[in-house]
Amino acid sequence: MNPETLLMRQINPSFIQNGRVTSQAFRPTPKDENELSVYNGDLISPEKSWLHFTVTQSFKSAGVMAVSHEQCIEQSVPVIYNGIPFTEHAYLSFSNMSKKEIERKAKVLMSKAQERNWLYQA
Repeated sequence: MNPETLLMRQINPSFIQNGRVTSQAFRPTPKDENELSVYNGDLISPEKSWLHFTVTQSFKSAGVMAVSHEQCIEQSVPVIYNGIPFTEHAYLSFSNMSKKEIERKAKVLMSKAQERNWLYQA
């Protein structure tokens, strides 16, 4: 993983409001335990990550957006590559952050992802 590595996030259709993806796409929910799953873009393409998510894992996704490893570091959001439960899996760690801090960082990351636009759209 290097600063340019893209960390791809599957966009749940419910995260799209009035045609725009909300910052919820980059904000962990309580079930995430402050760890936001992403695909390591060094190991898988956007389309293949979408197929893995929707076909192999049977989850819903409207498409794939991404932030770079460098953009996460700029926001002091550690990127952890763990390869669990599948080889391409990594996560953004929001541990030890307040709810307000998580919301602020999620908005910034979503803005960066929107500047990059969709990498893959179903």
